[in-house]
Amino acid sequence: MQNEQEFQEAPETVAATSALIKLGKPVTDTWVLSRDEENLPESRPAIVPLALWQQHADRDDLAPWLPSDTELTPELAAALEKAALVAIDFPAFTDGRGYTLARLLRERFGYAGEVRAIGDVLIDQLYYMTRCGFDALALREDQELESALKALTAFSVSYQPAVDLNEPLFARRLRER
Repeated sequence: MQNEQEFQEAPETVAATSALIKLGKPVTDTWVLSRDEENLPESRPAIVPLALWQQHADRDDLAPWLPSDTELTPELAAALEKAALVAIDFPAFTDGRGYTLARLLRERFGYAGEVRAIGDVLIDQLYYMTRCGFDALALREDQELESALKALTAFSVSYQPAVDLNEPLFARRLRER
């Protein structure tokens, strides 16, 4: 009988996403995701931890990923403006802080680049993620792409204003009269 430790895999530090949806359409992901906080990956372009990106912010082939507990200051938001994309990590599907980060990037700081959800991204969250400002969604490996695409169109009308539509339903109905 083999030792239990032999079955445990080392944590993967660089990975391509299993499925990526961008602007509501499936696309091939050209970026690799690195979770190594000390070394740049060999593959490029790469999404790297925020602190590592800040050390190499002049590189066009690197983009930062923000942990969900990132304090989004005006100084950090200004630095992120030059990033090709900003990924926001969801360490668990129950951690909603990433929604706030995306909304702040879009509404308060006017970030116009790609905002990508990474990590524990589940199908039932996708619609709400897009409402908060995510335009790219890297699905967790066990999530089915076809089901994810259907989930994005599950609701035809939204009552509340959000990043994707800043007018509440009652105001739209009054205007349409």
